[in-house]
Amino acid sequence: MSRHGQVTAVLGPTNTGKTHYAIERMLGHRTGVIGLPLRLLAREVYDRIVAIRGPSVVALITGEERIVPPRAAWWVCTVEAMPTDLLPDFLAVDEIQLCADPDRGHVFTDRLLNARGTSETLFMGADSIKPRIANLIPEAQFVHRDRFSRLTWTGARKLSRIPSRSAIVGFSVDDVYAIAELLRRQKGGAAVVMGALSPRTRNAQVALYQNGDVDHLVATDAIGMGLNLDINHVAFSGLWKFDGRQRRALQPNELAQIAGRAGRYTTDGTFGVTGDAGELDADTIESIEENRFAPLRKLQWRNHRLEFGTVRALIESLEAPPNHPDLLRAREADDLLTLRSLSALPSLRDDIRDGRDVRLLWDVCRVPDFRKVSPTEHVSLCSQLFSFLRTGKGIPEDWLSSRVSRIDRTDGDIDALSKRLAYIRTWTYVAQRKGWIDDSDHWRNETRAVEDRLSDALHLRLTQRFVDRRTSVLMRRLKQRESLVATVTETGEVSIDDQFIGKLEGFRFQLDPNADAEQVPTLRAAAIAALAPVFSLRSDKFYNAPDTEFDITEQGGLMWGEHAVGRLVAGADVLSPQVKPFVDEDAGPEIAEKVRRRLGHFVDRRIAALFEPLIAMRDDEALSGMARGIAFRLVEALGVIPRSEIAGDIKALEQEQRAGLRKHGVRFGQFTIFMPLLLKPAPTRMRLVLCSLMDGLTEFPESPPPGLVTVPVTEGTPAKYHARAGYRAAGERAIRIDMLERLADMLRPLDTRAGFEATPDMLSICGLTLDQFAKLMEGLGYQAQEGTRPKVRAPKAEAAAETTAEVDKPAEPETYAETGEATASGTPAEPTPEAESAEAASEPAEAPVEAAPEQEQTADPAPEAAVEAGAETTDAPVEMETYYIFTRAPRKNRQRPQGAQGRGARSGKPQGKTGDQRAKGQDGRKGNRKPDRKSGDDSRKNQKDRGNRSRHQKPMDPDSPFAALAALKDKI
Repeated sequence: MSRHGQVTAVLGPTNTGKTHYAIERMLGHRTGVIGLPLRLLAREVYDRIVAIRGPSVVALITGEERIVPPRAAWWVCTVEAMPTDLLPDFLAVDEIQLCADPDRGHVFTDRLLNARGTSETLFMGADSIKPRIANLIPEAQFVHRDRFSRLTWTGARKLSRIPSRSAIVGFSVDDVYAIAELLRRQKGGAAVVMGALSPRTRNAQVALYQNGDVDHLVATDAIGMGLNLDINHVAFSGLWKFDGRQRRALQPNELAQIAGRAGRYTTDGTFGVTGDAGELDADTIESIEENRFAPLRKLQWRNHRLEFGTVRALIESLEAPPNHPDLLRAREADDLLTLRSLSALPSLRDDIRDGRDVRLLWDVCRVPDFRKVSPTEHVSLCSQLFSFLRTGKGIPEDWLSSRVSRIDRTDGDIDALSKRLAYIRTWTYVAQRKGWIDDSDHWRNETRAVEDRLSDALHLRLTQRFVDRRTSVLMRRLKQRESLVATVTETGEVSIDDQFIGKLEGFRFQLDPNADAEQVPTLRAAAIAALAPVFSLRSDKFYNAPDTEFDITEQGGLMWGEHAVGRLVAGADVLSPQVKPFVDEDAGPEIAEKVRRRLGHFVDRRIAALFEPLIAMRDDEALSGMARGIAFRLVEALGVIPRSEIAGDIKALEQEQRAGLRKHGVRFGQFTIFMPLLLKPAPTRMRLVLCSLMDGLTEFPESPPPGLVTVPVTEGTPAKYHARAGYRAAGERAIRIDMLERLADMLRPLDTRAGFEATPDMLSICGLTLDQFAKLMEGLGYQAQEGTRPKVRAPKAEAAAETTAEVDKPAEPETYAETGEATASGTPAEPTPEAESAEAASEPAEAPVEAAPEQEQTADPAPEAAVEAGAETTDAPVEMETYYIFTRAPRKNRQRPQGAQGRGARSGKPQGKTGDQRAKGQDGRKGNRKPDRKSGDDSRKNQKDRGNRSRHQKPMDPDSPFAALAALKDKI
């Protein structure tokens, strides 16, 4: 380049507008070239100039990117890629103080000494390089620019207390990722900027920060090289870095270069430390704040006049010492190390014959090692490239295509994508070299397209990993104190600005379960602000909703459609439960009270509808005396109570009182006093809930499925469960109480002492097989004696088949009618008071069973009798059937004191009969007369006879359950 033209060094700290000044000066000339330290910064400046002059006259040249329109007038380049064959009117080099950098300094020094514009040359940088420029370029003029804003030290802060619009600087990829992950959890996320990122990825990440999607930026020291961002604070997470060869402490001027990114234009900035970084000493802080640093002593230099006669001559020219005291020969760079390694290979030594081969070898050695796999791997790649290029045919396209296609994948994590980007940068650099590939334009576009795809994928992975857009958006909106508007879907999903924050179930808001603990405070604060109007509107809709939209679960929960809005709690009495609404505290006490009142109205109306006859009986002032007491007990039990619990009260009832209770639907059964209307499924379900509340249960038992006459008895059921469910436990099964009373009506005229067999009607109303019925009867206090006998068939085949089908057919369970009565055989007449008295005991009267031989013969007819009855005699085996004889089971003898005798004992009989036997009066007496309900005289005569017989019995044990029964008989 020509050395003519004015040379000016524009020096000063960061935020002095030096780069902006250079761009203005360049655009004032017909042609110009500007060299920048990073391709990221080069891309930023290129975009700025394109916005002013258009893309047709602006070129961009970096190691991996080359955009050169035919009419290019202004060239934006990285310092290494600045063209040396142009004679521009204007030339500028930014960050010229990098002449002292151990790795790249020799390139900047070469531009300082040899690059010139024909009209004007500018060098922009820090004041520390001023003495060296004055010594090396005596004709240079100096312009000092002061910082537009003030930079102030704020000390150490925890990462959680880093203010918004801050950049946290790390000096390794691991540090950057760890800090970004922590900021995602605490602050909603951070943008990530590193020198290794492609310009496309870097620009996308910077856009996240500049647009306000995130308030924090995590970067390496790459941001110190002229990246213009809206940063208010810079925090150092460390004060040491690895420079490629060793780990060393950062110099004050390096810290100032990075800290200077804080405060743009006239906005003051601050800097400090965070994490494990130690405190800065007072001198360093003062140097940064006042921008006073020691001048650079030496600049890195490497000879630019190279000899290409032989490899040895080239190496010697690269190792030539400087001829100025301000210059220091640079340490061996990667390109020189690669040259030494390649020249030592026997396979290449013989291929290098002239200066053209040496120049080509040097060009190959200057391919940057973007991959950083190992020096040996890079040397192998350069060797293969040199072998292709030396033939003059260039790099084979199929070979290049296979390597590019391996990289063209967007799957994988951040590390995998970063490695692929490093690989594609190598092939992008190769594609930029003239003459290395036949169709260079195609491969330049192809590698650029692959890099763009990988860049987009990397940006997406970085955003997914380090940016919680939801928390970031909500925090920004909360800080701006904007009114947040929540969107609630039909399924209750709540979103703010399209960011899902949780789910609204009734009047309770559930945060997103996938939210981290650090996100919860932000989500909760946003939900409180946004859901206030939603709660108000929903409560109005709730209060005006019809009762058909509400329901009560078997666990006492109160539902509004699919949403749980409250639960029942125990009240003053069983029919007056209280309501506990499920309303968030954030919704306010007014909303909670409104929900509670509406649920209270619903519960009161539901109970009044289900227990209408019970409430009517409770409020009937006509009931008095013992009838009111029994009504009170029935109300406490919600319409179903075992007779044994109030047997004494029942005996004390007068006929008029009994009629008053019957008027309200009370049925006096042999086993249970109940109201049939309250045996319907809905009242039963509610009865279990209300009783469980009063019992203080934490888990309520569920009601049996509707329509079943019997249900299995399970262990662990609460006390009184079966009675409240409308059943009575009997062995392994429980039978519905209304069906049990029908069964008792069938058993009452039978001779239970001599024994009887089950009829098809008995099996039918119970819905059981014969074996199941036998176990049920045993549970009710009967003995079931099993036997077998030949099956008797009718004389006619048709009659026999018809009889078999009728007897052996399993009885189907009856369907429970809405009135609570059985629908199969009509409703049996309720037993008269006399019959009730005879069968009132909760446990049936028992007598010893003596199976007479005559009875056994009658029960087991001989085969001859079957023949006489019309059965055919064949040689075929006789079909046998199982049957059961049911008798009252005797109770166990009670131990009495030896020698004690009861009054009225029969002479000649041993003492010690049980109270139950005494209550029966006549042991083994057969032929009990069926009570005649139609004739009151006969009924009274039977009672009188029974009373006369009872005078000859032993006195009953007063503790016996039959003592009360005997007293009732005598009274009647």
